Amino acid sequence: MKRCPKCNRNYGDDEVRFCRTDGAMLVDESASSDSASTIIFREARDDGERFSGPMQDHAASIAVLPFVNISAEVENEFFCDGLAEELINALARIEGLKVAARTSAFSFKGKDQDVREIGRKLSVGAVLEGSVRKAGDQLRITTQLIDVANGYRVWSERYDRRLNDIFAVQEEISLAIVDGLKLQLPGADRAALLKRYTDNAEAYQLYLKGRYHQNKWTPEGLRKGVGYFEQAIVIDDNYALAYAGLADSYASLYAENAFGLPVTDTAPKAKAAAIRAIELDNALAEAHASLATVRFNFEWDWQGAEIEFKRALRLNPNYANGYHLYSHFFIAMGRMDESMAASKRALELDPLALETNIHLGWHYYFARDFDRAIAIAQTTLEMDPTFGEALWFTGWSYEQKGLYDEAITVYTRSRSLQENHEILAWLGHAYALSGNKVQAQELLAKIKDDATRMYVSPYWQAIIYLGLNEPDETFHWLGKACDEHNAWLVYLKVNPIFDALRSEVRFDDLLGRVGLRVQNASNVSPAD
Repeated sequence: MKRCPKCNRNYGDDEVRFCRTDGAMLVDESASSDSASTIIFREARDDGERFSGPMQDHAASIAVLPFVNISAEVENEFFCDGLAEELINALARIEGLKVAARTSAFSFKGKDQDVREIGRKLSVGAVLEGSVRKAGDQLRITTQLIDVANGYRVWSERYDRRLNDIFAVQEEISLAIVDGLKLQLPGADRAALLKRYTDNAEAYQLYLKGRYHQNKWTPEGLRKGVGYFEQAIVIDDNYALAYAGLADSYASLYAENAFGLPVTDTAPKAKAAAIRAIELDNALAEAHASLATVRFNFEWDWQGAEIEFKRALRLNPNYANGYHLYSHFFIAMGRMDESMAASKRALELDPLALETNIHLGWHYYFARDFDRAIAIAQTTLEMDPTFGEALWFTGWSYEQKGLYDEAITVYTRSRSLQENHEILAWLGHAYALSGNKVQAQELLAKIKDDATRMYVSPYWQAIIYLGLNEPDETFHWLGKACDEHNAWLVYLKVNPIFDALRSEVRFDDLLGRVGLRVQNASNVSPAD
């Protein structure tokens, strides 16, 4: 039993740390009232205008918007983003609650848009928004939960705390959201909601910085993210989330460019970090998804990968990126109906994310519906004309339709936005198919020259040789890519780009080396 030392209200729930009436820190019934030292200062409320009371029954769904940084230091933005993301991750563990994914919720960052419109776009019944003022170790956090059906506040709170109290603040906000949404939590869900992964505020801030940079999904962002995750682990070597962050970074297809290392180096780092995270917390969905990605992309262990994907999504049914990654697995296995179902679920949870939207284009390309792939890519480019992947998928589909000049145009545009070896390979392949072998050879020579000074995957040379119709060189470089377990090879069985090679015995041998000659993952039991 706990008691509020200010109003003497009693609480039978040991998970509650602060009084719902006046915000004072609760004490054990036997404790002295002098032990209460932290106060929540509530904002004044006008019930007729700002406080609507309990949510309507339809509101078992929520979006957590990025908290606004009102601190003097711009750098504190990482803390604001991280706090919102941690709340998203905690709420996503509640069974039966739909939580908008981070990418879609954060797409409204810096935009003055009515919450009712936000709720409509994200298909949620409630929106949480807030602000953070951070000065040294002093925090002032304000939050408000809004019913998007009428635009009224369900509740609002202000928390004046020290940085070391941030974990308690997160718990208070999470529980207040649950109360506002009228959710009944069984013990397991409540424990998951309030789970702490570290009690060290410094390690926590380093982790938030790591996720802030990692979420940019650029080579520089991944490098910075890994650095912060490693610093967090030095402070707290039992910090499961920091290990999960490392696993995500090294398992990413961007890792090759970020770290200049072959997958024979990055994949073991990703696997070791994922396994360590799972050892520390077997219920961490992100770690299981990272381990699944390693087993899928790099180890070519189809059955092991599917087991881990299913575990991740069973642990977190709101894990949009988990469905996205699982869809990639289905594509590689040729299970297109299941790929579409997973893609649609990811899009439902993360409707405004560029990556989730363009993934449908990826799906349609491998399903050989090239017109629909182009249409999806064009829609995504309307959201962001600089999104490189949409240009790639457009080029791939143009090539399959024999529209080589159009493919060259979009690849050239992508190259102008960001040059890397992938886009040089696609561009060289398109030039070769168009008959412009001089330009193709020039790009091939550049890739070869770069490979003398840095790591460059042999897969990219194979792609240009494929366009040049030089099968011996193509199979030579594909073999080298196979030796290092290049992730692009998981799509060998379904990628239209290799159709010209499928009649060759050497291609069948390559499928055997990758483990795609016989599928064995489709019979994995849902209970695994």
